[in-house]
Amino acid sequence: MDLDRSSPVPLYYQVAERIESAITSHALPAGSRIENEIALSERLGISRPTIRRAIQEVVDKGLLVRRRGIGTQVVQGQVTRGLELTSLFDDLVRGGQVPTTELLSRETLPASAAVAEALAVPLGSDTLHLRRLRSADGVPVAVLDNVLPADYLDLDTAALQSYGLYQVLRSRGTTMRVARQRIGARRASTDESELLELEDGAPVLTASRTVFDDSGRAVELGTHCYRPDLYSFDVTLVQK
Repeated sequence: MDLDRSSPVPLYYQVAERIESAITSHALPAGSRIENEIALSERLGISRPTIRRAIQEVVDKGLLVRRRGIGTQVVQGQVTRGLELTSLFDDLVRGGQVPTTELLSRETLPASAAVAEALAVPLGSDTLHLRRLRSADGVPVAVLDNVLPADYLDLDTAALQSYGLYQVLRSRGTTMRVARQRIGARRASTDESELLELEDGAPVLTASRTVFDDSGRAVELGTHCYRPDLYSFDVTLVQK
């Protein structure tokens, strides 16, 4: 890096600017790793706190991502999702990324009071609980928890690992018509941090959604968490 040590521009800013320029010019292509803080510090003759702040500047802009056990990588591109009744799988495909799904668990459990109310099913009735890890181009993006009523206990496991949940439901003749959704943020649990390759307790975006079919029946309750550096919601607001 060509740094001007006599400039009034802070060194951390100069380093961040050079890294950002290398990314936007594709000198550092998507998925490539950058040197760790120690190596950069020694090579540039700059303190580690300065290097750490420079890298964090680029991370905060969504151009770099820190992956536990792997290092710091150039991101593949953030997934921006409009508030429409689509699945993350569909959004990734539409954005030119390759989605993959790891089915973490599949259980038949009795409906809790909250689930029974959301899905309008009897308390204690059988429900299908799915937990999946969704990745884009090999990078984990979201942990997806879904609960479905007893009609869907026989969903094909192989299909759930190869396609999005909404694709699987549509293949059974289910038409998703409307959804009620709440978006929020919180700290990731230890399990979520490990799955999403985040620092323990790092912030995550959340979305809770209840989906209804064209007859008005609730067919799915989803509780999802997303990496905020790789995922965002896009909202259009209209004054009435």
